[in-house]
Amino acid sequence: MKTFVKLMIIVSLLSSFISCKKNQTGGKATIKGTVKHHDKPIANAFVYIKFNSTEFPGSDYKSYDTYVEADASGNYTIPLYKGSYYLYAVGRDLDIPSPYEVVGGLSFSIRNKENLVKDIAVTED
Repeated sequence: MKTFVKLMIIVSLLSSFISCKKNQTGGKATIKGTVKHHDKPIANAFVYIKFNSTEFPGSDYKSYDTYVEADASGNYTIPLYKGSYYLYAVGRDLDIPSPYEVVGGLSFSIRNKENLVKDIAVTED
């Protein structure tokens, strides 16, 4: 009987850890904003997302967990679960001379069901 009780405790603890969705996309909280270079929206910029991070993880997109693409007006919206995240945006500003690429990022924490509005300022790389 004691073995059964211990087994049930272990199973319930494991299921509570597995069911807790933190630092993922798809939750009831959202962050949205616009990717901007000197107040100009950057169309179709990629916004890379790093879970459980408050510091810049680097410019290599492989360091990030997932990404979204901004729309033609530079707007992005990401549904999230509570947690800490770092966003890194990469886009092209066709009005500036080569190398055209603009980059920038920000870190934030979000609570369950919270809605944040954060524009991502980008600059020449």
